[in-house]
Amino acid sequence: MAKKKAFALRISEDMIKAIEKWASDEFRSTNGQIEWMLMQALKEAKREPKKKEE
Repeated sequence: MAKKKAFALRISEDMIKAIEKWASDEFRSTNGQIEWMLMQALKEAKREPKKKEE
């Protein structure tokens, strides 16, 4: 499993409420939804992280 790094994120109240609703609709945690959204954006931009060989 990839190592995770915690960091503070400043986000508007309206935006976090929208993300929380979306996460609930998709049966994900808010954190999981944000991670998924970021990965989708990286894939779309063809900048996704390379998978490490184990």
